[in-house]
Amino acid sequence: MNKAVNDGVWSGSWVAERLGVELLGDPELTNLLGLALRRNPKRAHLLVSNVLGKHVPQSPSIVYGYGFTLGRRVRELLGAEESARAVVLGYAETATGLGHAVADGIAVAPYLHSTRRPVPGVATAGGFEESHSHATSHLLLPENPELLSGEGPLVLVDDEFSTGNTVLNTIRDLHQRYPRDRYVVVALVDMRSAADAGRLDEFAAEIGARVDLVAAASGTVRLPAGVLEKGQELVARYESGGTGAGGSSSAARSGLVAQFPAPLKDGGAGAGGSSSAAASGLVAQFPAPLKDGGAGAGGSSCAAPSRLAAQFPAPLKADLDADPPGARGTARPAPTGPHSTHNRITRVELRWPRDLPDGGRHGFTPQHRIRLERALPAMAARLAEALPQDAHRVHILGFEELMYAPLRLARELEQVVDAGVTYSTTTRSPVLAVDDPGYAIRTRLTFPAHDTPADGPGDRYAYNIAGAGFDAVVAVIDDTADTPELHAPDGLLARLAEHTPHVVLAVVPSYVPERPPMLPDPLRGPAFSSYAPEEVGWLLQDLSDVTLEAPTEEREEAIQSGGAHYAESLPVEYQPSEQYQQLFHTALDEAADRLALAVGAVTELVLAERSPHPVLVSLARAGTPVGVLMRRWAQYRHGLDLPHYAVSIVRGRGIDANALRWLAAHHDPADVVFVDGWTGKGAITRELTDAIREFEESDGITGFDPEIAVLADPGSCVKTYGTREDFLIPSACLNSTVSGLISRTVLRSDLVGPHDFHGAKFYRELAGADVSVDFLDAVAARFPEVSDAVTVLAKELLAADRTPTWEGWAAVERISEEYGIHDVNLVKPGVGETTRVLLRRVPWKILARAGAGADLDHVRLLAEQRGVPVEEVAELPYTCVGLIHPKYTRGATGADGKAVAV
Repeated sequence: MNKAVNDGVWSGSWVAERLGVELLGDPELTNLLGLALRRNPKRAHLLVSNVLGKHVPQSPSIVYGYGFTLGRRVRELLGAEESARAVVLGYAETATGLGHAVADGIAVAPYLHSTRRPVPGVATAGGFEESHSHATSHLLLPENPELLSGEGPLVLVDDEFSTGNTVLNTIRDLHQRYPRDRYVVVALVDMRSAADAGRLDEFAAEIGARVDLVAAASGTVRLPAGVLEKGQELVARYESGGTGAGGSSSAARSGLVAQFPAPLKDGGAGAGGSSSAAASGLVAQFPAPLKDGGAGAGGSSCAAPSRLAAQFPAPLKADLDADPPGARGTARPAPTGPHSTHNRITRVELRWPRDLPDGGRHGFTPQHRIRLERALPAMAARLAEALPQDAHRVHILGFEELMYAPLRLARELEQVVDAGVTYSTTTRSPVLAVDDPGYAIRTRLTFPAHDTPADGPGDRYAYNIAGAGFDAVVAVIDDTADTPELHAPDGLLARLAEHTPHVVLAVVPSYVPERPPMLPDPLRGPAFSSYAPEEVGWLLQDLSDVTLEAPTEEREEAIQSGGAHYAESLPVEYQPSEQYQQLFHTALDEAADRLALAVGAVTELVLAERSPHPVLVSLARAGTPVGVLMRRWAQYRHGLDLPHYAVSIVRGRGIDANALRWLAAHHDPADVVFVDGWTGKGAITRELTDAIREFEESDGITGFDPEIAVLADPGSCVKTYGTREDFLIPSACLNSTVSGLISRTVLRSDLVGPHDFHGAKFYRELAGADVSVDFLDAVAARFPEVSDAVTVLAKELLAADRTPTWEGWAAVERISEEYGIHDVNLVKPGVGETTRVLLRRVPWKILARAGAGADLDHVRLLAEQRGVPVEEVAELPYTCVGLIHPKYTRGATGADGKAVAV
């Protein structure tokens, strides 16, 4: 307690005198901290914070102000850019509200706190142990599992930094899985010993990261020899002998109230049990505000909570989800029956905004904070209506980890009622209560747990409430804890009713993330595709039984008119003639060495630059044979068994977000390497980049690299490739019969729901014409012959400047204008894309580089079969370019006035 207010008695003096404990350091430590004893075999003494809002009732503006100010200091330390990338992690149970207030001070950082409450259906993203705590196991249950895996700073918040073990254990655990460059540790008080202080720098050097510390005050506790045994003996003697207020009401109300700080202005908003200074003395100890004059940048030099609150942002309008308050006195009594304990208990409906998290157990974003700010005035007004007209001292009592919501409600209530408002919460931690001005815990209420805890039933506690003279106590709990035990004759509400004439119950809905249905495992051959099951897993759904094919001309008209997207239907599978099939086999035989060389080179680049253990993810379907070949090369050359999947990407619609979610749940996104066969003008490269950025913004999952690895990059669109030559990749000659008998992917709203993978068909009936495995085996058979050449080529590529020039895109734009098409999507550059035009679309004409040889034999044959002219062009950056008929309708004519041949 403030020495001036309580005859110079510090609320740690009782313990200090009996155990020889000394509190050394900054002068304000004795205002910030008191001392108590607890039943704990690891540490007998307890530092009791006067500004945390856990054990000691305090003005909510002071409690919130300390956390908010620390957040402002963190923001100043990190700077605006790093603050925008930061994530704040608070510790259960004592620092959940403090950490949240720090996140508010940073303003742009999402918040998560650890929890000791398992939540069915929510996966654990990590956990750690708190060695000195009464309840040690911490769980991390973020709704977005990638919240902890970003590259920005991680800000860890606890009420005190004593040995540093808890924080260092947390960082070590998280750093092994989600390494980052910077950590910031935040605490109200830094109480490390000299020996412990040096460990932080050593630890930072060990993990190769910067670790900063921000605290409101610093010092240390000097403990004499044998203090643990003496403390345990003292606790046992007092509890067994009934000496000194170990129970719930041992102190007379008048005697206890006299020890609390003097009332503040406007109705005595004193700290109702605070053993710190009165608001003026306590707040004055905190650093001066920052220059920007924001919400308590370094604390407040004001003398009362009302002036402290004035430094924070004004409340926004009520959330649209919250209804306006009714007239005073409309709060309904608690029901009778099993949920009724006392006629002085009133239940008030807060009308908490729908789907707004009640705290940071599963994550709390800056957008959530904005919604809460809007809703607080209306909810506080409802609380005010439930209070008696003549209440002068009102206490808001939170519930264990539920600290932030009650704190914000209390602070808002403090602004709108004449009564003095204080705040604290219940706790799991058993602490000895002693009715002495020099002891921090004056009284203790004991009651059974009422939230069906995972570790079984047990006692819970509320300190410094009994005998404090409160006219009303508002218990704010979540609905998980609104159980018969809460309302039982020995439950929390009944115990509170013994010590105050009015008990108000406000229940906040406990937020539980809605988990989408579990995504299925990948499809594999032979049930789906003709590839061996280990060669590729398809992150697709099987639409083989759905009729999706439409005539090519009908599809082209619908696509160009805007009536349908190309991914909503499938072209009729091209059935190659005997002559065309022979061309494929000839081309494969002639190109196998060149293909094997490119496969080896691009795989070596991936292993050297992207990841030593990549997860290959092919863009279905053209990328799938290439991904299988890269997997085979890694196995042949390095003995690696790389995972390989195929996913759908659709121009204009992006990549399959559910496939990305599945990949993130099963692999490190940083190891994922997207694979395709070749680049044309680079449209898919751009599509993937945009899609990954949108996915990061929507899901918060980061780490995916949109850079595609391809065999051939004639458009100079990527930096990871086997060659930039535009040559025939024989797999481009055919459709499903060289791609595991799988169709192009399909995305149609009536077939693909929000929690489904994109679809595709398995053409089992084409098994007699399937050459998928023949293609793979022919190329893989050349690996030994090109092995030395791959080594040389890979070294050359690694040393070369492979920065994309995007010259292909520029060429396409030029061709589009020169030929009067005015739509780059109708210009398909390169051998592979030109082949696709002839097989799937309505071609207008083919541009071929003058002197192009056997690489275009199959193109010339297809063009002849479809009656499409082939025009030789002297200056062409590609071997050939396919032009889709512009503004096609089934009555359209070509440039020569004749109907397009089909």
